[in-house]
Amino acid sequence: MPRILGVDIPKEKKIKIALQYLNGVGPTNCFRILSATGIDPEKEAGTLTDEEMSKLVSYIQANYKIEGELRREITQNIRRLVDIGCYRGSRHKKGLPVRGQRTKCNARTRKGPRPRVGGVKKKGE
Repeated sequence: MPRILGVDIPKEKKIKIALQYLNGVGPTNCFRILSATGIDPEKEAGTLTDEEMSKLVSYIQANYKIEGELRREITQNIRRLVDIGCYRGSRHKKGLPVRGQRTKCNARTRKGPRPRVGGVKKKGE
């Protein structure tokens, strides 16, 4: 498996799909990277030459934040919101939706599973 910046990418997939295994690289960024480096998007990741791989890695490092650097920046941004005590920070702290979504009937992804009510029997019965 080829490695790009510490991440194994599948060699049997086309490079336009395989690059998306990097955190921070989606379809649009992938197309931009491949067009800037001059690599054919239909080429399989396992068939890339060493020269193409080095060109790809150097371009990504120079122009994009990916993987650990991106995760660290996002975590720092959230920590800053929590520290200054703004509304968004308090929503992050409580584990509720941050961007104005309703919570009365939805938001199960953020709030977690519903608490179970009833169905508890006493030991004597």
